[in-house]
Amino acid sequence: MDKPPQSRRRRGIYLLPNLFTTAALFCGFYGITAAINGRYEIAAGVIFAAMVLDGMDGRVARLTNTQSEFGAQYDSMADMVSFGAAPAVVMYVWSLSSLGKFGWFAAFVHAAGGALRLARFNAQLATADKRYFQGLPSPAAAAILAGFVWVATEYGLDGGPLSYVAAVLTIATGLLMVSNFRYYSFKDIDLRGKVPFVVAIAVMLCFGLIFAHPPVMLFGLFFFYAFSGPVLTLILRRKRRIKRSGV
Repeated sequence: MDKPPQSRRRRGIYLLPNLFTTAALFCGFYGITAAINGRYEIAAGVIFAAMVLDGMDGRVARLTNTQSEFGAQYDSMADMVSFGAAPAVVMYVWSLSSLGKFGWFAAFVHAAGGALRLARFNAQLATADKRYFQGLPSPAAAAILAGFVWVATEYGLDGGPLSYVAAVLTIATGLLMVSNFRYYSFKDIDLRGKVPFVVAIAVMLCFGLIFAHPPVMLFGLFFFYAFSGPVLTLILRRKRRIKRSGV
């Protein structure tokens, strides 16, 4: 016997947040094709665009109360393309291919690190401390590689002579993603609350510095963030030792 129409579960997906996820996925795919065609600056730029879109889809879902398990899984798949595969391919085509097998090994380390990072994040989502990420977030890792390519192309540097630097950077981002270093998540910042006027001025100055020279400033910002993980982890461990010792 068929169920009454009102008792049937409505099938489908929420359109608005998944549009942002699809746009981020497209940016990652377009970054790969742009790199293959030798348009490295565009490839780096669209990876940063994917970061912005990736940050918006979850917030849009929460604001519109359209969170879903499908959206969470789709977001992870899009992140793997945009922040795992795309930066690895861009770095390989731009520079690492000159190193032969070591080059594709370095690119694979980043791609595999991105996949493992996302899988661990999903598995620990219910139990993890929301204030910190375990391992370098994949968008930040992708931003370091994209920023490096963007800075180099901005100054007319070819990827071949920088191949070993690119390899070290690519392997390092892959390993940092699967490390146990703690990174501040910024999730406890209340964007809807009131802040002192000086904070608004500081934010304005930060935007001004970034837009003054986006390649250098973005690369430097995310490179510093990657370095902050080991430092933060050491500070937290020291605090725990002091607390256990009762000093």
